[in-house]
Amino acid sequence: MCRHLAFLGPEEPLGGLLVDPPHSLYRQSWAPRRQRYGTVNADGFGVGWYAQGDPVPGRYRRAGPIWGDQNFADLARIVRTTALLAAVRDATLPGADGEAAAAPFASGTWLFSHNGAVAGWPHSLASLVRSLPPAELLSLEARSDSAFVWALVLNRLRGGDEEGQALAGTVLEVARAAPGSRLSLLLTNGDTIAATAWGDTLWYLSEPGRRTVVASEPYDDDPHWQEVPDRTLLTASRTDVLLTSLKDPDDKATHTTDPTADSSDTTDTPVPRRHSASDDKAAAPPKEPIA
Repeated sequence: MCRHLAFLGPEEPLGGLLVDPPHSLYRQSWAPRRQRYGTVNADGFGVGWYAQGDPVPGRYRRAGPIWGDQNFADLARIVRTTALLAAVRDATLPGADGEAAAAPFASGTWLFSHNGAVAGWPHSLASLVRSLPPAELLSLEARSDSAFVWALVLNRLRGGDEEGQALAGTVLEVARAAPGSRLSLLLTNGDTIAATAWGDTLWYLSEPGRRTVVASEPYDDDPHWQEVPDRTLLTASRTDVLLTSLKDPDDKATHTTDPTADSSDTTDTPVPRRHSASDDKAAAPPKEPIA
């Protein structure tokens, strides 16, 4: 129960991505258009961004609503970046761990966010505890389902999985242990984006060779936004976007984004989708004041 967004592209101020668009993440904190669960994302927010020459991102997170933070107004106006991940939060358990539970979570070059909820949390995932090193459990940033899912993803990344593999493996593992969970995950290292659509909305906007945006929902009415089918892994760079179907643990049928695929094929084959660069957009209308 959140809204989140990741961006790769030419240098822009944070506000140009998170505040200025007519249906920006900032506005989605109180007026999301496609959120299926919850209506207001006021239980915290965060943004992580990459500075030129430094692979480790900076983060700014708060426990309150994004519209109530005057410091964010300055950050959004001044800070510029070529890659970011940001989220506004509607907590599964309101008030749980405050700022520490606000995405993005971070480790090394990675930023991570979870839009959704783990069904039956925390008891449903008790069986997965033994898959994590004790030190990882003891150092969880928050006592939330999202923080635990991040620990599972991070353990796979540290074990050598690529970003997309880590997300896909974690989603299938959690979905098997906690059927009915919503697991739309978002991960970036500043050069690529990986995301899953699993139980909630996910969209992307691609201008090949220039920029890629992946978000819970479009931040404007550009017709080039594409919705990602449910049960899908997305991997993206600045040049292309690949979609891979994810097999539901309770469904023997294979889901695929390729209409020509043989339905008996049970492999998850990436399906590249090519895009024409969209026309330059008109300037966004004046934003509402951040107050």
